[in-house]
Amino acid sequence: MDLFDSVISTGQGIPAPGAGSPLAVRMRPRTLDEVAGQGHLLVPGSPLRRLVEPGDGAARRAAPSSVVLWGPPGTGKTTLAYLIATTSGRRFVELSAVTAGVKDVRAVIEAARRRLASDGSETVLFIDEVHRFTKAQQDALLPSVENRWVTLVAATTENPSFSVNSPLLSRSLLLTLRPLEVEHVRALVRRAVADERGLGGAVTLADDAEEHLLRLAGGDARKALTILEAAAGAALSDGADRADGDEPAPVGIDLATMERAIDVAAVRYDRDGDQHYDVISAFIKSMRGSDVDAALHYLARMIAAGEDPRFIARRIVIAAAEDVGMADPSALQTAVAAAQAVALIGMPEASLILAEAVVHLATAPKSNASYKAINAALADVRAGRIGSVPDHLRDAHYPGAGALGHGRGYVYSHDEPHAVAAQQYLPDELAGSRYYQPSDRGFERSVTDRLERIRSILDQGR
Repeated sequence: MDLFDSVISTGQGIPAPGAGSPLAVRMRPRTLDEVAGQGHLLVPGSPLRRLVEPGDGAARRAAPSSVVLWGPPGTGKTTLAYLIATTSGRRFVELSAVTAGVKDVRAVIEAARRRLASDGSETVLFIDEVHRFTKAQQDALLPSVENRWVTLVAATTENPSFSVNSPLLSRSLLLTLRPLEVEHVRALVRRAVADERGLGGAVTLADDAEEHLLRLAGGDARKALTILEAAAGAALSDGADRADGDEPAPVGIDLATMERAIDVAAVRYDRDGDQHYDVISAFIKSMRGSDVDAALHYLARMIAAGEDPRFIARRIVIAAAEDVGMADPSALQTAVAAAQAVALIGMPEASLILAEAVVHLATAPKSNASYKAINAALADVRAGRIGSVPDHLRDAHYPGAGALGHGRGYVYSHDEPHAVAAQQYLPDELAGSRYYQPSDRGFERSVTDRLERIRSILDQGR
């Protein structure tokens, strides 16, 4: 028996999961219709659908020969690889980049090549966590991809641009799986509760227990089903202890059972209720008040409750501008970078990025001078204190502007000492108005002296 035969099982290489298999394995989708999310990859005529439903003749030859599936854990990468094999009649071989070496890869490819030559049977080679393969291991795959000896499906949670060799990536179609939405995971959980492959209606799931499960899963379908299986086991065990011999009724999984089964207490936090507004208010005020420990506490509560990390990041950006301001201009840079990184990476890793931004803001010197300045300027504008733009500041580039006096007398700042020209910039009605009053904290302390010198020069031009 060669390695190929030892890696796969009978039939097409994918045995039906037994009753003792994990719930996530038993509930693996059998058709594309059961796949949650990823609709952008499964539209009619898409490369992935052509791989799963290759057709015959020219259509089969036109299907991609190698794909790299990139996405967060629990979004369906392994499921899609299984479907490519089962629905297209190909044999299936699975290797883990954690345990397989170059010798294993070459042995599987050689066996697949022999089978293709002898009886025309095609092979799907699924490599999980391909980013863990060395360059030599990835290079060993190139001939099989180039010659279509196998249909390679490689899965990774890391950006393939950095973790997959360029020669292999250039020969593969890169497909990006999106994080699952809450409703996608909810549908999978409810199907697992009712489906005979799963729990077969032996349990019911209370609404608050379901919400707690979904928050803990964080868009990871495998994690959601693992949590559900643990909670169902705990509930059924309790039910067996209380059974009186009659036909068992469905056992309810309440919030207490869910908490006990996975040893994670539910965070009392309703994203649509008072708790949402109370916690985010306390979070913002803690950063403003420079209490870094309290700010991290409220951040942790929001993360544990499943708050949208993009919402948290937006509030951090606002706090950087409103409460830190020019006392530490780099705080806004940190906040914006954090918001971009959160959108790029997602949870759970994004929690570290959010924490770093929160620590920066909470420990930074504070100034709301810019916030007060724009509000004061807006108040004047809304009150009608606008006035006309001084003639020497008006656009003088179009024909006839000079005859109107536009631009006449304008002094180019860079021609003056310190690049500050003694001329009036505000409309006459607002001349001398002072909106921005820097604080004596942080970077703004150095702004105060410079601003006083600038304003003294500008006042000479009034």
